[in-house]
Amino acid sequence: MIDPISALNGLQSAISMVKKASKVANDIGGLAPMIGKMFDAKSQATKAMLEAKREKKGSNMGTALQIEMALEQARSFEEELKMLFMQTGKIDVWNKIKARQAEMDRDDAKEIASLKALEKKQKQEEQEQLEMAMLIGGIAFVVLLVGIGINEMIDFCATTKRCGR
Repeated sequence: MIDPISALNGLQSAISMVKKASKVANDIGGLAPMIGKMFDAKSQATKAMLEAKREKKGSNMGTALQIEMALEQARSFEEELKMLFMQTGKIDVWNKIKARQAEMDRDDAKEIASLKALEKKQKQEEQEQLEMAMLIGGIAFVVLLVGIGINEMIDFCATTKRCGR
């Protein structure tokens, strides 16, 4: 797992790098690799912060503050980026980017849902196997006790010569 602070620092440096490059870039297309790295850093930072939250490292307030500040900075930069696309007359490209992002987010959500369903099914199958093993073990134990009881009864009958009526 990546350190949340390192992930946030990576996001901040990626944003500042894109901002600096956008001031000197002639074509917005030339910024695409840096913009992609910035959004990768945003995703990584968000995942790292949420993972840190799950592991209960640090205070809830501190974690929430860091997550929200990083996401707010990314949202703010995304608005600046949108304005940059507008100023260069490429708002149609921005709209296509946002549509593709929404499509990819839906695909990711479907994949996550199917993975969770598969994981749930596997856990259920494991539980059923465990229950079956416990049932078989219980039956085997009862059969063993009955066998021991019968053996003891036969020995008792043989030594006392007195069984039945």
